[in-house]
Amino acid sequence: MRRPVPRTLRGQLTAGLVTLLALSCLAVGITTALALRGFLMGRLDQQLTASGGRFAASLEHEGRPDDDNRPDTRGQAESTFGARLLNGAVTHAAVVDDATDRPVNLTSDERRSLARIPFDGRGHVIRFSTLGTYRVMAVKGDDQDVMITGLPLHPVEETVHRLEAVEAALFGAALLVTGVAGAFWVRVSLRPLQSVTARAAEVAGLPLASGEIAMPAPLPDTDPRTEVGQVTSAVNHMLGHVEDALVRRHTSEERLRRSEERLRHFAADASHELRTPVANIRGHAELALRRIGPAPEEVRHALRRINAESQRMTSLVDDLLLLARLDAGRPLRHEPVDLTRLILDATDDARAAGPDHVWLLDLPETPVTLDGDAHRLQQAVGNLLANARTHTPSGTEVTVTLTTDRAGTTVSVHDDGPGIPTELQREVFGRFVRADHARSRSTGSTGLGLAIVHAVISAHDGTVTVTSSPGHTTFRVWIPA
Repeated sequence: MRRPVPRTLRGQLTAGLVTLLALSCLAVGITTALALRGFLMGRLDQQLTASGGRFAASLEHEGRPDDDNRPDTRGQAESTFGARLLNGAVTHAAVVDDATDRPVNLTSDERRSLARIPFDGRGHVIRFSTLGTYRVMAVKGDDQDVMITGLPLHPVEETVHRLEAVEAALFGAALLVTGVAGAFWVRVSLRPLQSVTARAAEVAGLPLASGEIAMPAPLPDTDPRTEVGQVTSAVNHMLGHVEDALVRRHTSEERLRRSEERLRHFAADASHELRTPVANIRGHAELALRRIGPAPEEVRHALRRINAESQRMTSLVDDLLLLARLDAGRPLRHEPVDLTRLILDATDDARAAGPDHVWLLDLPETPVTLDGDAHRLQQAVGNLLANARTHTPSGTEVTVTLTTDRAGTTVSVHDDGPGIPTELQREVFGRFVRADHARSRSTGSTGLGLAIVHAVISAHDGTVTVTSSPGHTTFRVWIPA
C-alpha cells in the first residue's frame, strides 16, 4: 500500500517541518544517549582501575578459618565481581553481596571468556548467566596469576534508558507543539496564496468561450520580494492579458457578426430581387421554344441552354432565399410528419433520378412520425440522397436507415463511394463547399445542398454529422423527440 502523502502545499510544508524536527530530535537523542553511556562506561573503568584487583586478590585466601584471611570486601561496591585465574583456569570467583563475598558458579563458556580478557588497562563487557552483564578489567597478580574485577552494567543501562524515556516524552511534546504551531504559521503565511487560488478558480469558472469579458478585480499587491508576491504579480498580469484578449476577441466577433448579418441581408435581398427577372427569362425562353418557327439549330440550342441555366439559377435563388429565411429565424411549420412515407417518397425520386445506383431501405415495421415541417424535412432528406447520387460513381450502393427511440429519431444515409477527404469533413456543411476533386460526379451542384440540410435540421433542434472513409460515408441526422 502506498503511504499517505499530503497533497496540499500547506500539508507538505507542515509535514516537512515536523519531519526535519523529528530527525533533529532523533539525532540529539542518539548523540546524548551515546555520550552518557560513554561517560558512565569511563567512570566504571576508573573505578575498576582504582580497585586494582584487591578484591580478586583476596579470594586466594578464601576458605581459611582465620578472619584475617577472609576476602577483602572493604570499599567494594555492591555486586562487585572478582575472579582469580591461574594458568588460564579460574580458581576462585565471587561477588560482593551484603558486604560479604558470595561464590559464583561459572559455566565453561564464561570461564573461557574470562581467560581471553587482555591486559590492556581497559574495561571489557561480559555477560554472566546468573549475574547479568558486567564491565570487567584484568590485571596481573604477584604469583603469576590474573586478577579480574568487574562492576555491573545494569545501573548504566538503567540510567541511559531513563534518559531515553525523558527525551522521548520531551521530544514528542515538542513535535506535537511544533506541528500545531507550524500548521498555523504555514496557514497564515500562505493566506495570500489562497487568495490567488480562489481568484484563479473564479476566472476558470467564467464562460470565457461565450465572450464573457467581465473579469474580476486584480489581486492586492504584496511584497514582490517574496514568492507569493511574485505569483500574485504574475496572476494580475495574466488576468490583464486575458481581459485584453477577450476585449479584442469580442470586438472582432462583433465585427464578424455584423459583417455576416449584412451578408445575409444582402443574400436575402438579392435572392428576392433576382426571382422576378430569372422567372421572366425562363418564361420568355420557354415561350420562344414553343412559338419559334423554322430556325437554325444553333438558335434553338441557345434557347434551350438559356432555359436550363434559368432553371438552375431559379434553384440557386430559392436555396439562397431559404437559407436567408432560416438564418433570420423564420418559424417553421409544426405538424405531424410521417417520416417513413417521406423517406419512401424521397428514395423513389432518387431511384428515378439515379437508376444506375443501388438504393436500399432499412425501415422499422411501424410508421415513424414526428412533429415538424414536412416540406423542409422532405427537402433535407432529398438533398442527402441527391448528394449521395451526384458525388458517387455508378453502381454505388446507398442505404437509407430510419431508427427511433425515446430520445429522438435518426436518419442515416450510407454509401460505399470514394469517401470525403478528411480536410473537407469539417466544413462539408458550409455554403458553396464542394468536394468535386475528391468525389466524382456527372452533374452540376450549387454547393448549398448540405448547408440547407444543416440549417433545416438545426431549425428542428436536431444535429447532422458525417463520418467518412474510402468505401464508407455516412450522413446521420438526429431529431429530438
